[in-house]
Amino acid sequence: MRVDVDGVAVHLEDGASLLDAVRLAGGELPTLCHDDRLTSVGSCRTCLVRSGGSVVAACVTPAVDGAVVEVTTGELRGLRRDAVELIVSALPPRALDGGADGGELARICHELGLAPDSAQGQGGRGRDDTHPYVHLDRDLCIACGRCVRMCAEVQGTFALTLTGRGADTVVAPGTGGSWADSDCVSCGGCVDTCPTGALTEPGLPVGDRARTSGRTHTTCGYCGVGCSLEVLTRDGEIVAVLPDHDGPVNRGHACVKGRFAHGFLHASERLIRPLLRRDGLLTPVSWSEALDHVARGLREAVAAGGPDAVAAISSARATNEENYLIQKFMRVAVGTNNVDNCSRLCHAPSAAGLTAAFGLSGGTDSLDDVEGADCLLLVGANPVEAHPVVGARLLRRVLHGARLIVADPRTVGLAHHADVHLRPLPGSNVALFNGLAHVMLAEGLVDDDFLRHRVAGLPELTALLDGYGPDQVAALTGVPAGDLLEAARLYGRAERPAIVYGLGVTEHLHGTDGVRALANLAILRGAVGTGHGFGINPLRGQNNVQGASDMGALPDLLPGYAKVTDPAARARAADVWGAPVPDRPGMRIPEMFAAARAGTLRTLWIVGEDVCATDPDTVRVTEALETCPLVVCQELFLSETARHADVVLPAAAWLEKDGTFVNFDRRFQRVRPALDPPGDARTDFAAVHALASALGVDLGCRTPAEALAECARVAPLFAGISHERLDREGAVPWPCPDPFRPGEASLYRERFSTSDGLAHLAACPYLPPGETPDDHYPLVLVTGRRWAHYNSGNMTRRTANLQLEGVDLLDLHPADAARCGLGEGDPVTVRSRYGRAVLTAHLSDDMVPGQVFCAFHFPSSGVNTLTSRHADTVTSCPEYKVTAVRLIPGCV
Repeated sequence: MRVDVDGVAVHLEDGASLLDAVRLAGGELPTLCHDDRLTSVGSCRTCLVRSGGSVVAACVTPAVDGAVVEVTTGELRGLRRDAVELIVSALPPRALDGGADGGELARICHELGLAPDSAQGQGGRGRDDTHPYVHLDRDLCIACGRCVRMCAEVQGTFALTLTGRGADTVVAPGTGGSWADSDCVSCGGCVDTCPTGALTEPGLPVGDRARTSGRTHTTCGYCGVGCSLEVLTRDGEIVAVLPDHDGPVNRGHACVKGRFAHGFLHASERLIRPLLRRDGLLTPVSWSEALDHVARGLREAVAAGGPDAVAAISSARATNEENYLIQKFMRVAVGTNNVDNCSRLCHAPSAAGLTAAFGLSGGTDSLDDVEGADCLLLVGANPVEAHPVVGARLLRRVLHGARLIVADPRTVGLAHHADVHLRPLPGSNVALFNGLAHVMLAEGLVDDDFLRHRVAGLPELTALLDGYGPDQVAALTGVPAGDLLEAARLYGRAERPAIVYGLGVTEHLHGTDGVRALANLAILRGAVGTGHGFGINPLRGQNNVQGASDMGALPDLLPGYAKVTDPAARARAADVWGAPVPDRPGMRIPEMFAAARAGTLRTLWIVGEDVCATDPDTVRVTEALETCPLVVCQELFLSETARHADVVLPAAAWLEKDGTFVNFDRRFQRVRPALDPPGDARTDFAAVHALASALGVDLGCRTPAEALAECARVAPLFAGISHERLDREGAVPWPCPDPFRPGEASLYRERFSTSDGLAHLAACPYLPPGETPDDHYPLVLVTGRRWAHYNSGNMTRRTANLQLEGVDLLDLHPADAARCGLGEGDPVTVRSRYGRAVLTAHLSDDMVPGQVFCAFHFPSSGVNTLTSRHADTVTSCPEYKVTAVRLIPGCV
């Protein structure tokens, strides 16, 4: 469309507003009720313009071809000024504190020439300071509704409303009562959008954001969503962490962790000097003394048992460049492939299953693609809590008409909005997915042309599925046959279906089979690589769990997923590194612990992982650390794992690092330091270099940028990715083999990356889980995450998030609670065949009788002493989702 704005011609897309036209012409208007992220309502009347002979609110008036818009006439300026002055007149004078450097309202008044005495209100409506991150000053509320719409339209929590009448209208929690007791999930969206300072975060008065000395754009270091953030600093302190409005994934939104949980950086327990165990006690020492001790131990270990007597557990919390350097150190400086990362505990079955099905180990499509789906199949994931920004985006899609199928034992998160909620028995995923595939084939809900030309394995799968009719699957899974049929038809008849899944698929004895069987559905439907759907996409748990594996921190794979058994891949890496690469796969994490207990592993180097809190059967893990002659730990705090180490090296946090992360949909994004590490703490990148120097080894790659550039030479998948490009473009997905072409956000449009170029169906029979309940252990425990905390809680428990969720809860159905003699809030001892944990009972109808749920954010509760040694038969991923337990009232 062509629109004339005060004589300036601009061209706009369909659906644009007159406000868009004014901005495109270089003008600006006050917009107290408008936020580009929200639906426009035109209630404040401060953006008035003239068009078609009428004075209209620009934000809600659609632009039409040929429109002529007047903006700068004296009359219009006066009308806009009058509208703002009327709003301001009811506010107390402090509403205009800061003037041009104040908040949005104060700046608008300054620009319009409204003096501070325009605000003449007396106040007296009071405050609500009960919430740790969101404070309400009712006297500054102008009832613009931006916070309410932010909560509803962007976050999807619907926690806020406007109450009162006329001039007394004010924002309030929809549940009534205090903000702290409301449904607020602390995303901060209401604070970010408030134009007046009615909603603020503690210690950050309205307008204070402008008075900062540093602004750093970086990527969040919590979950795997990869939110872009802007970190404001002053005098070496963080003033605020704000969502980047141009963030490719989060689009101006964030969650409680990325937005607010940065207080851990200055926690009193932060490690700032290396620690060395002397006479049984960890004692502060210099870096040189600590490194000399580690180097001496490494030499002794290799001399006694060869290079394979040394192993390293790299970190999903570390940058790509740090993971790359760690795996290079192990292969070049030590001479072993004994390097693994925590994807072993979560998404190793995704890597194995997706590679077998399609050829590459990442999801098939981007979140942007998934958001265009007309049917979402969400399996074994609760993104509303574990990946809140993704959960909010998916909910928006559902509220705009997409059909939703949720497969999860609990009625949580998006399950409340599902068209069909399938509640399979824990451990029965493969049977469920086979049952859905059976219906799709039986009713012709498949893409025959796609199956004929681009797929292998259909005859074998068809033969297997004969035994998975709806009634048979109902008996195996507990899912009613009617629900199975409805779900299969919804997915099979959709024009653009997408599958999103989480750890409820992977963390099982047969987790890789689960991924393969789930991938079958996308293949049968022709929803991968065709444009007729958006494939299958795993939600990664930690900030860089994708990148840690991408960089080759795996015992059997080099950077870019080349096999260590492939002579050509080893030769390419050796040519770049100037050293031979071991040809035998190394040990996985569980094998490292077993080797330590057996006495054959003599040095274990753990980077940023609290294995004593997060790994299964932690009693045996602790035994391994106590047996190993030398345990080196790089950490922020003296974690449960660090307490068992011989050397502890103080590490930098994600807000103190330079490098890149890869998020769950394969996007490389920049990480930039907003602060310096405290004391003598160092980045993992610097620590690895220092250790290599202590051994007399030069690893090259002096900077993170050089490390990624070298990785691009080793791994063709990443050849087109560099810091320079990311600084210029913002985010680049892999595969990206060419620096002059974009990365591939959606995969397999021409061929699959398997050896024959075909997608491979898998005929996976249902096999029972490793754990089954019995009379002594009658309940099934499922573990997972909750919204306020992150993994072992080392970071979030040192912030005000602890006020939002202060204990580990055990969710159980009221019927089970009554049977066990438990009430809400009672202490309860949970016993399994492996250990015990003490939790707090929480009665919930979201649970199915016979099943209980808890998180693992408080190591002192001992949750992972309960979990079993059973692990995925292909990848050794632990079976966290099925543990037989019994409950005992009290602390026993």
